[in-house]
Amino acid sequence: REKRMLLRHYLEQGLSKSALARKLGISRDTIYRWIRNGELDRDLDHEGVRYRARPPVPHKLDPYKPMILARLAAYPKLSAIRLFEEVRAAGYPGGYTRVKDFVRTVRPRPAPEPVLRFETPPAHQAQVDFAHVRLPWGVRYALLVVLGYSRLLWVRFHARQDMRTLFCGLEEAFAFFGGVPREILFDQMRAVITRDLRLEGGPLVENGEFLRFAAHWGFTPRACRPYRAKTKGKVERPIRYLRERFLYGREFAGDADLNHQLERWLETVANRRTHGTTGEPPILRFERDERALLLPLAERPYRSLVLLPRAERAQTKLPPRLPQVAVERRPLSA
Repeated sequence: REKRMLLRHYLEQGLSKSALARKLGISRDTIYRWIRNGELDRDLDHEGVRYRARPPVPHKLDPYKPMILARLAAYPKLSAIRLFEEVRAAGYPGGYTRVKDFVRTVRPRPAPEPVLRFETPPAHQAQVDFAHVRLPWGVRYALLVVLGYSRLLWVRFHARQDMRTLFCGLEEAFAFFGGVPREILFDQMRAVITRDLRLEGGPLVENGEFLRFAAHWGFTPRACRPYRAKTKGKVERPIRYLRERFLYGREFAGDADLNHQLERWLETVANRRTHGTTGEPPILRFERDERALLLPLAERPYRSLVLLPRAERAQTKLPPRLPQVAVERRPLSA
């Protein structure tokens, strides 16, 4: 291409074809063929430039590459400095950098073990968790309930994170779903929930009041076992989804406006999007496969004989949980 461009330039200046053949190192027949075929008149800028691969350059490491490959095939975790010492003992005269660069390109990489999400049949399981959210007017706790099969999501923001909030939130979620799943999976919840539910004691929740609540609604409470990423990821991912897609970049006038916008977002966006794991909208999957299999709702809400109503609890002066003990401070020498 370059020679054709130079030939055209020199021809326009009046040089003879014989002189150009000697100057460019080509034969006169080639020059006549280019002129006859019109190759000098076409738009050369529209033709793609084709380059040939650069011929390989021999390196000092080439004779020792089979040795490195054999050692890595037997022991994939051998370090580059260890392999450098071995090829150096075998006669390699080069430096460490070339060995390190070659090892980085040829070291066998084990295939990552796929994380298989623990899937459950329709209406079998729901997962529950609290999300801590800091808003301009204070801290709020988002209670999330997600059905394990359809991924249908229910969320509500609360000012407290306690047992009564959990009971009321679950009852609202059951009413939203129109039924009750057969088991509910919990994790080690913080604050009062952790102390009250005592989920670390075994596969079943060992809190008597919560067991009575579960028996009233007909579900089995279970702790998160054995591995959270496989078992509880269905509710942990919606927490991040809630923060990124709903809370981020929005403004709220208060708790009422917060929950009002949340209800609209759940109805129009969260439960109607195409879910990344199932490949279907959660509301479609729920209506088609899961709604009819949920357990029926209880005839009335649960009435706790242990938890006092918040208004009555605020007026009742409860004794402190721990006695106040005066401790005399003394130096270590005493």
